[in-house]
Amino acid sequence: PLDPQLSKILIASVQLQCTDAVLTIVAMLQADNIWYRPREKQAVADQRRAHFFESEGDQLTLLTVYDGWKNAKYSNPWCVHHFIQSRALKHAMDVRKQLLAICDRYGLSSNGSSGGSAKHKKINIQKAITSGYFMHAAKKDPQEGYKTLVEQQPCYIHPASALFNHQPDWLIFHSLVLTSKEYMRENLVIEPQWLCELAPRFFKKADPIRLSKRKRREKIEPLYDRYAEPNSWRLSRRRY
Repeated sequence: PLDPQLSKILIASVQLQCTDAVLTIVAMLQADNIWYRPREKQAVADQRRAHFFESEGDQLTLLTVYDGWKNAKYSNPWCVHHFIQSRALKHAMDVRKQLLAICDRYGLSSNGSSGGSAKHKKINIQKAITSGYFMHAAKKDPQEGYKTLVEQQPCYIHPASALFNHQPDWLIFHSLVLTSKEYMRENLVIEPQWLCELAPRFFKKADPIRLSKRKRREKIEPLYDRYAEPNSWRLSRRRY
């Protein structure tokens, strides 16, 4: 069985005509970690993994990996060369076949492919995923890391993510993992207006004139030396 979010993005992909790609992404997300990183070859493994990175995020990266494996005729030596676990890819292939059979049973076309440029096709994939994971949206925090939109929870992009060195303003994540910090795994770049478009009952555009209760409660704090007392900037605290 699939998580409700994954089921939702499969259904949305039919309307957005990107079911074939989304089937692959959902199947890859069901697999365990596809990468391996031998201690004695960490630099080489990181370099070859970065070759697959897509600027839109980890879900598109997983799609690129699967398509590369498919073009290599599902070769095991190809997996070894790129430090990819063939067992995980084979599991994803099995899951994909099962999902494809379910889609065919319920008349959900998997052959649809939207016209237009490659960028337009990627946007449709991003929108389909956003439709299921809108509650996992996060916005870049001006000071450090990110904060989730729903709970304002501080979190960070996982170092293994394709977006680790890009730090987009808005993203959605597949899951959170707690180690030394709360890290977001499998991250995807989004546009904020997609949230209102794809989840209108959950998000709406803010009135630029009115401030929310949370914003009204926030204090405006001037910048000050992080090692000084919090109120040391006040004129009443200064000594001449």
